[in-house]
Amino acid sequence: MPSRHLSRKILLQSLYEWDCRERKTDLKRILERNIEESKLEMVDKKFIYQLAKLVVSYLNKIDEIIKNTASKWPLERISIIDRNVLRIGLVELLYQNKKEVPPKVAINEAIELAKSFGGENSGKFVNGVLGKVYRNMIEKNRK
Repeated sequence: MPSRHLSRKILLQSLYEWDCRERKTDLKRILERNIEESKLEMVDKKFIYQLAKLVVSYLNKIDEIIKNTASKWPLERISIIDRNVLRIGLVELLYQNKKEVPPKVAINEAIELAKSFGGENSGKFVNGVLGKVYRNMIEKNRK
């Protein structure tokens, strides 16, 4: 069975490279290379491409949410890893099928990515931002 956790790792690595290159390189090519280089049969390619497409499609909206939610941190001051972990987490939280990826799973996966690849406080930072967005979602649904 394909591993979505491993798939998220490859997506994060690809988004990191794409962001470092100021998004001037074709993300699809980066993804293809990283998937090929991983040589992992457990990678869910369809899932990777689906999430990547969502990140690209909603990039401006997602970045605006990050800016508004983490208002003390300008987007360009957030580390590239944390910024892209948040992008993946927000795409899953806001735009992914909730039956396929429940919100708490999306948040937990993002926290794990942040802990694995980010700095000392990345997990807490990602948890704080995604938690606030999730609470806002719940509040909106109640109204």
